[in-house]
Amino acid sequence: MADTVAEILLPTSELRDDIPFYTKVLGMKLDMIYPADDPRVGVFSGHGLRVRIDRDAQTAPGVIRILTDDPDGFAAGQRDLAAPNGTRVLIDARNPPLVMPATVHSFVVRRLKDQAPWIIGRAGMQYRDLVPDRLGGSIIASHIRIPDGGPVPDMVHFHKVGFQLIFCIHGWVDVVYEDQGDKMRLTAGDCFIQPPEIRHRVLEASDNVQVIEIGVPAEHVTEIDHDMRLPTPHYRPEREWDGQRFVHNTAEGAAWQAFRLPGFLCRDTTIAENTKGVAGVQVVRPAPDGGTSPWAAHDTDIHFAFVMAGTVTLEGEGRAPYDLEQGDAFVIPPHMKTRLSAASADLEILEVTLPGQFDTALEQDAEPQRA
Repeated sequence: MADTVAEILLPTSELRDDIPFYTKVLGMKLDMIYPADDPRVGVFSGHGLRVRIDRDAQTAPGVIRILTDDPDGFAAGQRDLAAPNGTRVLIDARNPPLVMPATVHSFVVRRLKDQAPWIIGRAGMQYRDLVPDRLGGSIIASHIRIPDGGPVPDMVHFHKVGFQLIFCIHGWVDVVYEDQGDKMRLTAGDCFIQPPEIRHRVLEASDNVQVIEIGVPAEHVTEIDHDMRLPTPHYRPEREWDGQRFVHNTAEGAAWQAFRLPGFLCRDTTIAENTKGVAGVQVVRPAPDGGTSPWAAHDTDIHFAFVMAGTVTLEGEGRAPYDLEQGDAFVIPPHMKTRLSAASADLEILEVTLPGQFDTALEQDAEPQRA
């Protein structure tokens, strides 16, 4: 196959004025210029870009963004420049630090029967937003489904996040992860924690697979890695990404223990341990003789819950009770008193908290309970 080159076409009124700007200020190379007696076309390359500046071009001057690891050392530290030909040049950091917005706390109840719209998202998957206000941009919680099973048109990619959870609630999905061996199957009740920037690819899914995906912050970048091939040849289960380990927690054979709210049991997914307390993820069900908790308040920053099965009533101070069922989600802000009551025997709730360790004050307790 013949080599193919793409160019950005930009106008100019005088090419001789542009040459020193693009070569000396922006550090690009002049690859071509003509005609010799009165140059009207110049081609420059650099920073992964090829630019053709043509005096006869009937086009807008455009905007060029240059991303660099040293924005303060590029173009004498200028961040917004104007080229002689009118092109605006913006200089920015190639890998800016992840910004974690302050949480705007609110009490949220999102019911499946309210018919929140399903949106077609990445790789053809369908998304339903579970926290519409995103708590000020601090979190996104999505109910994701793939109605028709089979191979998923995904590519090796990664997410620039602070925390990300994939919890399967129906069906199964095969995913392969960097340094974690061959593909793994996530089935109902299982979860993955995807550490920041771990490369992965969704391979195949069953009909009507459904997962809950939690991402922090709400807006984060997904990048495609065109070079990495998965699975990688090495297996490094102890590797950390930004202080977090990959976790594949399975429901089968899991141990159940007393939950922080009396009247309920939980199984821990080990995510608090493997994220060094960044987040905690537990599955909650009623105890054999329980199903109603005392009034309680927590002090964690974000508390999200999703009803995976059964029914339960959520009561909150100053609020009418909410009768919840499978597919419903809720967020409880810190220090708000709530309780769960009238839980059905088959109730299962997914609870996600950030951070993973926090205190719960029960109404009848003198001392708070530590999660």
